[in-house]
Amino acid sequence: MSSDRLMRIHSAEFQSMADRVLRVTELTSRLNVLPFEDEAGKAELFEQILGRPLSTRATIYPPFYTDHGLHLDLAERVFINQNCTFLDYAGIRLGERVMVGPKVTFITVGHPVDPEERRGWLTGAPIDVAENVWIGAGAMILPGVSIGRDAVVAAGAVLTDDVPPASLVTGGKATVHRRW
Repeated sequence: MSSDRLMRIHSAEFQSMADRVLRVTELTSRLNVLPFEDEAGKAELFEQILGRPLSTRATIYPPFYTDHGLHLDLAERVFINQNCTFLDYAGIRLGERVMVGPKVTFITVGHPVDPEERRGWLTGAPIDVAENVWIGAGAMILPGVSIGRDAVVAAGAVLTDDVPPASLVTGGKATVHRRW
């Protein structure tokens, strides 16, 4: 997917996605209990999860979680630390030399805010991270966010808007905007 999405729950497309999620959950469960030094076992499971071999120049430290895997595009020299989550159905791209701290979460799907619509639809938008970005521990990147080259995302930051190149972004404080 390359643009904003709206998918009806209880559709054939949703069922196909749900089937893939179950398969990838089984694969990541197996990956996350392998001995750390089992490079061949990790390579085999990453190939099944991603639908192609993981570059030998990319590093992922398990535990690692993804719900789909096929829409996760990792460039050369990407480093992903432990306990990261990639909900990638709408697409996630990490450019060259991106560093991802532990417990970072990338989410490309969600639900409408309207209470009448949220159980019937999924929304989604891709995440794009340019080259040489550093994302600190526990950050959360939400649907549709682009992060510019050389930017730094501070630990614990929650990103809902695009990040300009060569900038530092911080903050994770929740704010009530309106009540139902």
